[in-house]
Amino acid sequence: MIALRRIFFFAVGLFLALPLIVVAGVSVNQRQTLTFPPQGFSLSWYGQIFTDPEWRNALLASLTLAATSALLALLIALPLAWFLWRRVAPWANIFQLLGVAPFTLPPVITALGLLTFWATTGFYGQAWTAVISHGIFFVTLPLVTLSLGFSAIDRSLVEAAATMGADDRTIFRTVVLPLILPYLVSGYAFAFVLSLNEYIVAYMTVGFTMETLPIKIFNALRYGYTPTMAAVTVLFLLVAAVIFGLVARFGDLPKLLGAMAEDK
Repeated sequence: MIALRRIFFFAVGLFLALPLIVVAGVSVNQRQTLTFPPQGFSLSWYGQIFTDPEWRNALLASLTLAATSALLALLIALPLAWFLWRRVAPWANIFQLLGVAPFTLPPVITALGLLTFWATTGFYGQAWTAVISHGIFFVTLPLVTLSLGFSAIDRSLVEAAATMGADDRTIFRTVVLPLILPYLVSGYAFAFVLSLNEYIVAYMTVGFTMETLPIKIFNALRYGYTPTMAAVTVLFLLVAAVIFGLVARFGDLPKLLGAMAEDK
């Protein structure tokens, strides 16, 4: 029975991994073709991401957008999560609903709303509008992780600090912040990875004025298929695997995934 279960899970895992295996094989083709099994072996397509000016600029644009928008999402989510934790009241759930709404709606709906807003205000096509749009779109991720972090704090610690004369700012800096730091980093990591791979919102807000890697891939499709596209995909997967691996290693991954600690 155990052997059959292992075979079943191995088969499911292999089925899920097959697209990744194909993409990885395509990315090392020696010829400029999307064929699998690969014809020859070459890593030159990975090098093209960093040596070709167009791909390199798209990579830098994606990294800049992901880093800044994830930071903005964190700056929005942190005071909101702090407020929701300190103000336990039914009406406070309205702010939580507003925080998760952009991410729960279909991306196309959110992207169209942002496109309409930026076009109406006359700022459509500006690079910073993509930062704000991604920050709003992905604020749900750090909001969820920070809410889990705040819920894990023993309120008696805060009460003890207040009894000793500490104000809210001191309590947050000396008691709360060290306890939620893993959740802070995890929320930033989640927002960074998803922003790095996001296409619809970025395209709707900046069009072709700022070419991120996802936009660059779709633009390149008009001129043919190259293994560089597959190499970018593998690079994205490696970055996500490293970041989520670090979150799993240094963060409370079961709690971040929704598992509750057992009562002792």
